[in-house]
Order: sequence, then structure tokens, then C-alpha cells
Amino acid sequence: IQTGAATGFLCATTVTTTHYLIGKALGTKRATREIRKLTNLFQIAAVDHVVLEAALLSGFVDFEDGVLHAAAKRAGVQGIVTRNQQDFKVSELPVYSPDEVLRLLKAAQ
Repeated sequence: IQTGAATGFLCATTVTTTHYLIGKALGTKRATREIRKLTNLFQIAAVDHVVLEAALLSGFVDFEDGVLHAAAKRAGVQGIVTRNQQDFKVSELPVYSPDEVLRLLKAAQ
């Protein structure tokens, strides 16, 4: 993402959760600085009524995973990158591990 080899998206809920966790560990000012870095690197996949309704109907066991998937679909992404691929068994999008994405990006260069 930093090199421009690909465009990355983060789900809006991921951003809020990350801010909360960093804030709890390192303070709100640091959390805000780190979130600013993320929002400068990544596009943000919106979470709205349509995304939440799609997540409820998605068949995902975990609602949060359903929200991530629905937001990704609505944003038009080409795949989901996660360390928990097993949680995305019902995904309609390709699901990659971080290592798989790195290999794909290197092969494309």
C-alpha cells in the first residue's frame, strides 16, 4: 500500500476499534496520530444501513466479519486480507492471508 503497488481499504469499524485499542494502551493523542497515518494510506469502506443489513443476511457466524465483508463488497474491493481466513468461509470475495498478498504483489512487479 505504501509503495502504491495496490490500493488498500479499511472498514470504518476497523478504524474506530483500532483507535480505541491504541488509545487505551498509549493514550488518545497517540491513537489519533496513528489513525491519521492509516487514513492517509488507506481508503475507508463505509458502514451504513445497507452494509449492516447485508451483514445480517450474509450467513457469517460473526457479525463483525459480516460487516467487514459487506463493506468490502460495497466498496468494490477485489479481495479481503485477513489472518483469520477460516472466519471468511462464506465470503463472496477472494480471501487472502497477508503472506499470499505479498507474494501476489511481488509476482505482479
